[in-house]
Amino acid sequence: MTISITWFPPSWLLINTKDKVIYIDPAWIQKNFDNYPKKIIFSHYPEPMDGLPEADLPKADIILVTHHHQDHIKTATLNRLANKSTLIFAPSKCAELIGRPFEEIKPSDERKVGEIKIKAVYAYNTPSGHSTRKVHHKGECVGYLLKIGNKIIYHAGDTDVIPEMKEFGKVDIAFLPIGGTFTMNIQEAIKATSIIKPNIVIPMHFLKAKPDTFKKEIKNAVVLKTGESYEL
Repeated sequence: MTISITWFPPSWLLINTKDKVIYIDPAWIQKNFDNYPKKIIFSHYPEPMDGLPEADLPKADIILVTHHHQDHIKTATLNRLANKSTLIFAPSKCAELIGRPFEEIKPSDERKVGEIKIKAVYAYNTPSGHSTRKVHHKGECVGYLLKIGNKIIYHAGDTDVIPEMKEFGKVDIAFLPIGGTFTMNIQEAIKATSIIKPNIVIPMHFLKAKPDTFKKEIKNAVVLKTGESYEL
């Protein structure tokens, strides 16, 4: 089975399987990383939409949200992607931004939708991490391990390198943040890659970091442009 994964910055994925459309962290498109809004995670982003033509995006069967910051979940974006039958999974602190019924998910929780298996995993800032803002607290945020067919997709959410990464098992493709402000930086993402050992790793949540710098250090890294897809 072919799985197509499309990336939009900062951490938004569109995953197309043979019969499901899955979004992770649908929010807004940050077009200029040098002018990344410093207070974005604490205040409502003023733009009403996400910057993408509505006709280009299919409706969701499943939406997964990693945490309650608005560069990862935007109400207007979610509303345009969801319909009455869309299943939404998110941590409890996302309730205000989601604004509709959803199923709460916590680290270590597992769900199954048809043949797709969803496992929430920890995502948080650590005292020893180099992230300059410690805003992701253990237990409030998640990453996701998705099993689709025989493939495992890992979306890290916003996290530092954490010991739970040693427990993931097989990972075919990992999406890791490299920005360093709210997450691990490039060197820490390299360390995370060595722990997780994915077949393919794709950097996201760049902020001012340079993804090509990460790619030079990791032979199996792939850098996607906005709206570009990778097929498993």
